[in-house]
Amino acid sequence: MKYPRSPREEVGGIVYFGRMLDKIRLFHEGTLHPDLHANLGEGFDERITSFLHVPYAEVRERVLQGGSDLEILDWCFARGTRPSEEQIEIWNHFMVKRGWNDELSARLVSRKAESGLAHRDDIQTMFQYIDADEGRP
Repeated sequence: MKYPRSPREEVGGIVYFGRMLDKIRLFHEGTLHPDLHANLGEGFDERITSFLHVPYAEVRERVLQGGSDLEILDWCFARGTRPSEEQIEIWNHFMVKRGWNDELSARLVSRKAESGLAHRDDIQTMFQYIDADEGRP
């Protein structure tokens, strides 16, 4: 079973988008780690599709038709909206800090405890948690 790429990795300058694409592809192939099956299209997946103004189901359908990450992102821009550089910068900064002194902080603490990472004071955001939980430095 496989994990998708880090949420920090950018596609077209946008964080998380590539991770969502990986999750869709890996699930379709039957190789997505089972821990990630329950939240497909929800959480951060829902946030990125909302940011781009394209429904998750339509993105999933487009991903399964094939194409590169950038081709799919361009399709999202044409189908939904193309954020400005400033909007992308704000999005990226917002997303990489999720869980740090915000409404996800309590969830981050519980997820760390469930994963045996409660002792890791260096994990202060959800992106850091995802990377640590999936074995990335």
